[in-house]
Amino acid sequence: MPITPELLELLACPLCHGDLHVDEARPALICPACGLLYPIKDDIPILLPEQAERLQPANGSPDTTPPAA
Repeated sequence: MPITPELLELLACPLCHGDLHVDEARPALICPACGLLYPIKDDIPILLPEQAERLQPANGSPDTTPPAA
């Protein structure tokens, strides 16, 4: 079961409480404000900051800063 628009309206980033967006390239939710990608496993969003991936900055170099817990 994919993330429905109704469910997406209820979900928020656990760190900044901002809106999440579905990543069309892979099963994940993106918080643009924090620059984090939260995985979706077995149709369940994993909204744990320690399991989130940091998105690459716009300049293309990887950001090695770990997500804040």
